[in-house]
Amino acid sequence: MKFPVLRTLACGVSLSLAVATGSAWAQTTTMATGGLPDFTGIVERNAPAVVHVEAKYNGKSRKPSRASTDPDQDGSPDDPQAEMFRRFFGMPMMPSPEDQKHTSLGSGFIISRDGYVLTNNHVVDGADEVTVRLQDRRTFTAKVVGTDPKYDIAVLKINDGDNLPAVSVGDSRTLKAGQWVLAIGSPFGFDYTVTQGIVSAVGRNLGSADQPYTSFIQTDVPINRGNSGGPLFNLQGQVVGVNSQIYSSTGGYQGVAFSIPIDVAMSAVEQIKAHGFVTRGQLGVHVGPLSDDVVKALKLPNANGAIVSDVDAGSAAGKAGIQQGDIIVGYNGQPISQAPDLPPLVGLTKPGTKATLDIIRDGKKITIPVVVGAAPRDDKTLSSASDGGSASAPSGSTALGLSVQNIDAATRQQLGLKSGEGVQIGGITGRAAASAGLQQGDIILMVNQQRVGNVTAFQAATKGLKAGDTVLLLVRRGDQSQFIGLTVPDGK
Repeated sequence: MKFPVLRTLACGVSLSLAVATGSAWAQTTTMATGGLPDFTGIVERNAPAVVHVEAKYNGKSRKPSRASTDPDQDGSPDDPQAEMFRRFFGMPMMPSPEDQKHTSLGSGFIISRDGYVLTNNHVVDGADEVTVRLQDRRTFTAKVVGTDPKYDIAVLKINDGDNLPAVSVGDSRTLKAGQWVLAIGSPFGFDYTVTQGIVSAVGRNLGSADQPYTSFIQTDVPINRGNSGGPLFNLQGQVVGVNSQIYSSTGGYQGVAFSIPIDVAMSAVEQIKAHGFVTRGQLGVHVGPLSDDVVKALKLPNANGAIVSDVDAGSAAGKAGIQQGDIIVGYNGQPISQAPDLPPLVGLTKPGTKATLDIIRDGKKITIPVVVGAAPRDDKTLSSASDGGSASAPSGSTALGLSVQNIDAATRQQLGLKSGEGVQIGGITGRAAASAGLQQGDIILMVNQQRVGNVTAFQAATKGLKAGDTVLLLVRRGDQSQFIGLTVPDGK
């Protein structure tokens, strides 16, 4: 069985069909027969500002997309083990064994009359030459002013462009589920194709390491490969999103599409134009979901929020006094329903800005002020889980289905642990630990929010457990920590 994957939409087929525009320049829709909206005014006004983007690569300087080197590198583009986010680059056009040239096609739109164009980063990433074609068939070369892979945004500047048609930028924060929207772009190379649908959801966080700072607009607008970078319009003829991805098991549209909110995109545009790069806020916390067992262990009223599993030393959160085990339920007055809600809000905050965190600690809700730090521009690679052993004899809790052992000095240094910090899982002996995904070599740092530094402390913290009891463990694997709730099963 093949599982759906999220796909970005740059296309590799070179076809073009121009659509002539009429004389109407209305920016709002009228209601056609039967009460349905008539989108012709939006299309006639805005199609001249939508461009066909063509990125050429000579096979030498092309850089792979950040999410994936080649969507077909494993021999199967729908391999469920492949990257969740796929970047579709062009199929070879007039292949030349000498220079191995090929082309990636996508969409974009002009945001200012002096020729600035907004598109997706994955459409032009590493291109040697970029050209844009307008609806009136004029073709211009374009310079890549700057890109931001985290937002998947690229800013182009049309060379020798002046007094060009430009779109009107709207406010994506006002979007609501159920509102009509439409897209204009070049699916499969068919220029100026118009499709429509409704907003299916807003604030959709996909939870991917590739784009953790984006809360997407989810729509049912039919978009396909080649729509990448094209505009999403509201009924007022304003751009509210940048079409970016689809959820698909086939590579084609299957009813779910995602767009980058225009507010996020324009924030990136202004920073790229001013500084050449994008800065983002950072708290320095690692957060995880509130599973049913965690909710039960902490006696929380519901699963809304994100639990802090680790706090970076010297970070904004560390300076503010945020602790492991805190439940973040609000940021600057905006509710945090799940862990992926937090990064987009923090990322859009200017570093140095004062913000507030609403947290639950020891069953009480408190508000903590924090000065937001700056996220590093280069990602750090997280190390893999360690399977280091220990010279101490194993011991532990049969009820939890695991055994633990003390950590010797050499292993502690290798794992970057402080003296008296944590015990190591020596073996998985029962179904409770196995079902929770615990592994031999994992480090248990806390039991029920109490730190344990040796086997004796662990045994004391787990003494007297019986069927139905739930224990909250803070577990470290590699450089990442996570709270895991274990409920003691009936029987052994």
